[in-house]
Amino acid sequence: MNAPGQRPPMLTVREALDVLLAAARPVTDIETIPTLDANGRVLADDQLATIDVPSADNTQMDGYAVRAADCASGEATLRVAQRIPAGHVGQPLEPGTAARIFTGALIPPGADAVVMQEQCEAAGENVTVRHAPVDGEWIRRKGEDIGAGSVILTAGTRLRSQELGLAASVGLATLPVHRRLRVAVFFTGDELAMPGEVAAQDLAPGAIYNSNRFTLRALLENFGCEITDFGIVPDTLAATRATLRDAAQAHDLIITSGGVSVGEEDHIKPAVEAEGRLSMWQIAVKPGKPLAFGEVRREVEANAADAFFLGLPGNPVSSFVTFLLFVRPFLLRLQGVRGPVEPRSYLVRADFDLPKGDRRNEFLRARFNAGGGLELFANQGSGVLTSTVWGDGLIDNPPGNAIAAGDLVRFIPFAELQH
Repeated sequence: MNAPGQRPPMLTVREALDVLLAAARPVTDIETIPTLDANGRVLADDQLATIDVPSADNTQMDGYAVRAADCASGEATLRVAQRIPAGHVGQPLEPGTAARIFTGALIPPGADAVVMQEQCEAAGENVTVRHAPVDGEWIRRKGEDIGAGSVILTAGTRLRSQELGLAASVGLATLPVHRRLRVAVFFTGDELAMPGEVAAQDLAPGAIYNSNRFTLRALLENFGCEITDFGIVPDTLAATRATLRDAAQAHDLIITSGGVSVGEEDHIKPAVEAEGRLSMWQIAVKPGKPLAFGEVRREVEANAADAFFLGLPGNPVSSFVTFLLFVRPFLLRLQGVRGPVEPRSYLVRADFDLPKGDRRNEFLRARFNAGGGLELFANQGSGVLTSTVWGDGLIDNPPGNAIAAGDLVRFIPFAELQH
């Protein structure tokens, strides 16, 4: 038990992720859409192959279809009896003959091997085969890739180009997917201004451009969310509460940026507690300690599930990093992804020294150098957005951990974090 007025201890990164993933309720609405339009969507049901792939034995190479026994000498001259392009069906291959055949064409009955054209010499109506093929050489067998009736894609898979191509290869013109996640965003801070609305020379003292609006919207678009942008909300408790109520009605998730610290002008925490509840606040992570998670009541119907809420820090790097570390896996789980949602990391050599680690789990912006090691951005401040453009990813550095040049560190590329 914490003493009265004492803050609870900050959660570790692992503990915070466990809280988020345990709370996630995947959307249940399903729609069937054209396979051509399913990129980035999450599959709702297992998909079965309707055909064998390949549908029949065919050749992997341009060359000659032969009977292996006719070429056992390694130097056989055969009459070219037919020509079989892809998409055409040949005649049965007679003993002592060959069929000129092209990649993807069906193997004619009687042939049991293909000899690539580089091992053959054509002369008139004949071909000399300078190779002793074995049975099945350069032949793709019927069903060797996919067997009819087998599961080719499992429910909960986030569809990429590879999965769409696989679905198309068995003739699936449509796919059942979870509907898109509906996300509301808004931004707090009377100091915020919008590019295009206020010229740089006209910025008021202390005013800053709202870069987080652009960063977070782009990240949400990367994950195929339907976004409602409530813009910049005045720094008052009443305005924050009113926007939370409006946002909760038609959205699965509300994301805010700013106002989650403990200052007198930070209204997110009391507003969420008034309109719903907070389950998590403050994580032992750098950058991004003030991350809030909870739910906001939805009043559209009596038994409607509450809208999830995630409040991100206002500092640009903190907002960006906490989205990648915490919002991303939560989004994927809400979208119906069943497999792993945490990014892969890799052990990479550090080509720098960090004499003293932070007391929190720090995520350092770094990039690869020409030697395959990692360089560290000089200024790791939470407001230095240039570090996210300069860097290739984040070093996951445990609390209190010093780093010496040559140490292996755990590195998460941005490429792992933005899809």
